[in-house]
Amino acid sequence: MALLLNRDDVRDLLDMKSTITILEHAFIELASGRAIMPQRTPVKVEAAPGVALFMPAFIPSLSALGAKVVTVFGKNPAEHELPAVLGTIILLDPATGVAQCIMDGGFLTAMRTAGVSGVATKYLARRNSKVHALFGSGVQARTQAWAVAEAAKLEKCLVFSLDPPEQQKVFCDWVSHVTHVPTEVAKSAQAAVEACDILTLATSAKDPVIDGAWVKPGTHINGIGSHAPGMREIDTATVVKSKVVCDLVSACQSEAGDLIIPADNEQWNWKDVHGDLGQVLRGDIAGRERPEEITLFKSVGLAIQDMSVARHVYECALGKGSGTEFKFM
Repeated sequence: MALLLNRDDVRDLLDMKSTITILEHAFIELASGRAIMPQRTPVKVEAAPGVALFMPAFIPSLSALGAKVVTVFGKNPAEHELPAVLGTIILLDPATGVAQCIMDGGFLTAMRTAGVSGVATKYLARRNSKVHALFGSGVQARTQAWAVAEAAKLEKCLVFSLDPPEQQKVFCDWVSHVTHVPTEVAKSAQAAVEACDILTLATSAKDPVIDGAWVKPGTHINGIGSHAPGMREIDTATVVKSKVVCDLVSACQSEAGDLIIPADNEQWNWKDVHGDLGQVLRGDIAGRERPEEITLFKSVGLAIQDMSVARHVYECALGKGSGTEFKFM
């Protein structure tokens, strides 16, 4: 029998603390060479137009084998009343190859993306960080706020976005309720950056939304929103003055416009990357070494995140009797 889990099932089974813990293990396994993760494969659908992204991975120590399929169809909201981005995850039994579980990947993707920001914050931010500045007020920004609050002892969260004021207020109220961190709208982008110890960028911007001159010594930055070669939230000056840690350097070299653009312009070099997050977790390279250094974590998202968290959700579902059982054959 296979198990079918919808978004509500996944939401009921997954919390941020567990997500961060699972992701730490997954990144250590990747850095240790004990995880298999082929490169993300895109398939364009010109007629829609749209793209399907296939993301497989296998983490033997977690029995996590499978793939996530992410589809991006921009006309969905207007023409079909569907989200533009959809995700579906299939988990397989590593002993037989039989499908064990199919689950919605939307909420899980938001959680695993934020969870890795939580991991990076835990290892790269100053321990006395108190103020979190968050750019964006969408679905991904919500889980980012949750993850950073889980990883740091915050006293305040400042939010900057281009959404209408009423949407910003709803967002701030939600963050305050879930994280128990007082949250308010920042007066400006510059004011938010200058006031913060931790800066998280979770926007859909194609051009930089910050200025390196605003970033004070000791700041930790989570760069999450940009995930294509032609997109970036972070300006070149910030990249140049930062210790850069990637979720995976090879993945960022293909997809992270925040780093690709300054490298292509010969204003920064890939050899200046400090390393991968998994190397920091393993102790192969140092994380933060000085209170005054600026650390920048750049993430484009990896299949090991999806498979490790999905396996946890599946095991929790079995234990609680969640979901719907069905037969393929």
